[in-house]
Amino acid sequence: MTQVNAKIAIATLDPQQIWQGFHWLFFVNTQGLIVSLRRFERYLSLGNLMQAQTELETATELMLASGALMHLAGSVSRQAYEQQIRPSMSPPNVQSNDFSGLMSWDHAALVELWKKLRPVFKTLPATLQPQHQRFVQAYFSLTEAHRSVCQKFGGEEIGSLRCEKSTAVNVLDKFTRNRTQLIDPNHQAVRGCPFHPHV
Repeated sequence: MTQVNAKIAIATLDPQQIWQGFHWLFFVNTQGLIVSLRRFERYLSLGNLMQAQTELETATELMLASGALMHLAGSVSRQAYEQQIRPSMSPPNVQSNDFSGLMSWDHAALVELWKKLRPVFKTLPATLQPQHQRFVQAYFSLTEAHRSVCQKFGGEEIGSLRCEKSTAVNVLDKFTRNRTQLIDPNHQAVRGCPFHPHV
């Protein structure tokens, strides 16, 4: 299927289907990311740097794919988001007043894994440093995709469902800073294209 055909196919779907479908795929990628990073940790502990690199490369690809899915989820109109999607994430459609992807088991497991891996990322062998840089840059790519979708739907003006005291974009920026501390504890990564670090 060509890109044009894919866009036409997406355009025929209900906005709620688009939003939910791409978020579900996002969570599948998150689960894959957890598997890859656990395997990365295991191979590294066994001294198998080649397999550890392969797993880190896989995690990088999954992170980039997650950013693409975020963009696709946000391909609905702002009107559809405000009138249909955002209300679907509020009572009585959900039980919580502060509904968020942060509530998912997948997200919690990934953050806990990143906390566990922080000392590993801090002392990576030199041969894995270039791939680690691409991994962190892929994370920046994902967070920038999330931020741009948030901006599209008014995130610079209003809070999220979870946190109304600060704009949604500011909350995302804070999360990005905190999570970057976990995956790049030596502060070596530079924002840019994951495959062209100087762009």
